[in-house]
Amino acid sequence: MASTRKRPSAESAVRAFLAAQELRGRRIAVGLSGGVDSVVLLHLLRALASEFGFRVHAIHVHHGLSPNADGWARFCRARCVRWKVPLRVRRVRVTRNAEGPEAAARSARYACYRALKVDAIALAHNLDDQAETVLMNLLRGAGLAGASGMRASGVLGDKMLLRPLLEVPRERIVEYASAHRLDWVEDESNRDQTLARNFLRRAVAPLVARRYPRWRESLARAARHFAAADADANRLLRAFLREHGLRAPSERKLAEMLRQLSGARRDARVRIAHDGKELRVYRGDVLVKEGEAEKPFVPVKWSGQTRLRLPQLGGELQFRKKRGEGIDLAKVSEGMTVRLRSGGERLQPNASRPRRTLKNLFQEAGIPPWERKRLPLLFCGDDLVWAPGLGIDTRYQAARDARGIAPHWKVTRPAP
Repeated sequence: MASTRKRPSAESAVRAFLAAQELRGRRIAVGLSGGVDSVVLLHLLRALASEFGFRVHAIHVHHGLSPNADGWARFCRARCVRWKVPLRVRRVRVTRNAEGPEAAARSARYACYRALKVDAIALAHNLDDQAETVLMNLLRGAGLAGASGMRASGVLGDKMLLRPLLEVPRERIVEYASAHRLDWVEDESNRDQTLARNFLRRAVAPLVARRYPRWRESLARAARHFAAADADANRLLRAFLREHGLRAPSERKLAEMLRQLSGARRDARVRIAHDGKELRVYRGDVLVKEGEAEKPFVPVKWSGQTRLRLPQLGGELQFRKKRGEGIDLAKVSEGMTVRLRSGGERLQPNASRPRRTLKNLFQEAGIPPWERKRLPLLFCGDDLVWAPGLGIDTRYQAARDARGIAPHWKVTRPAP
C-alpha cells in the first residue's frame, strides 16, 4: 500500500534549508547544468535571495562530452541573461580515468567549483540522487563514509557546499518547474543504462518503489544514521591515535584511514603508515606497530649458546636445559639453524593431531600475519623443529629422562 505521508514541496524544503544556514552577505554560485534540477534551484535561490540576504551567481561547466554541450551552454547563458544572474561558463578537458567518464567529469567540474571566487557553491542534488548514491555505494561494498551518502551542507576547499534540494524528490522538482513554466535541457546520456546510476534509476528503482514506496526516504534516513556513526568513528579514531602518542591526521587522511579500517575483512592485511608508525588490523582489532623498514635476515647457526641475539627480528632466543622436556639434544647433535618462513612449512606439535601448515597453526593460535613472517624458526637440516607460540615437532620432542633444551622467544622491541 502506498504511503499517504506528504512529501515536502521544493519551495518549502529550500526555504527551511536556507533558514538553518548563515548566508547573509554571502555570494552563492549555483552549479547550473541546464537540467531541471539546477534550473529549479537557480529559480528558487534567485527568488529567495533578498529574503535571506545573499547574492546569487551561476557557473556552467562545459565538459565537451556531448554533441549538445554547446547548446546547453547557450541555454544557460540565455536563462541567466533573462533572470539577470551573473554567469560564468568554464570549459574543461575531461581526462578519463579508471573510474569511468562520469567520475572524470565530476573531478573536472569540482575543480572549477573550488577555483571560483565565491563564498558557497549550491548544487541541485535531490532525494533520488541521494538514494541512488547510497544504494550504489552499498552495492560496491563502501564503508561508513560511502554509505553516508551526500551531506546537505559541508565544505569544498575554502567555501561552503550546499545542497538545498537534497530532501526533495524528483517529482516535486518537476512539479515546481511545470507550475512556474520553466524550461530545461535533457542530457541524452541519462538514458544510457550502461552507466550504473542510470541502470539503478531506470531499471531498479521502479521495481523497488512498487514494494517500498518510500524507499528513497528510507535510504536517506539510513545515510543520516551512517553519517552519525561516521562522526563517532572519526572521534574514536582521533582518540585512539592520541592515546598512542600519534599526531592527528588531516581530514582527508583521517577519512581514508577510516575507509580502510572500517572496510577491512577480519583477515585483511591492512597496513596504514602514519606518524612513523603503522596501523594494522587483525581479527577486528586495530593495532599500532613500528613503521621501520624490514631488515634482511640471514640464517643463523645455533651452536649451544643459552642466548642468541637476533636484533634484526627485535629480540633474542633463550635456551634452558631440561630433563625430559624440550628439544631432544641427541636428535639435533649436528646443531640447528634459525630461519624465517619461506612458505609451505609444516609442524606437528601434538602427536594426536596431524601435521599441519604453519599458516593454519598460526591462525589457530591468533598470531597476526605481520608477526608470523618475522618469527625465528628452528630447523635441523630441512626439518622444522620448533616455532614460537606453537611448540616442538613430535619427531624432536625429548623423551622421558632424555636431555632436552627448551627454546623461548623473547621480544625486546617490536619487530619491524
